Amino acid sequence: LFIDIAHAMGFTEVEQDSAKAVTVVLKAIADLNKKLGIPPNIKELGAKVEDFEKLAENAMKDACGLTNPHQPTKPEVVE
Repeated sequence: LFIDIAHAMGFTEVEQDSAKAVTVVLKAIADLNKKLGIPPNIKELGAKVEDFEKLAENAMKDACGLTNPHQPTKPEVVE
């Protein structure tokens, strides 16, 4: 999946290397978010650490998550 995404983004140098594709795609997304002023996490938006568990529970109930290529665990969402 990340190989296809990397190639679509123009990172053909990753060839068929999945690990390299993941690295370049995630870096490109992080760089774009920074350029657009999108905070790296919800804490930066004012969310309190003590609310993370409840926020994660609600996020895992969201039907949109079913289409994610990776289904995160609750600890991954909290992180």
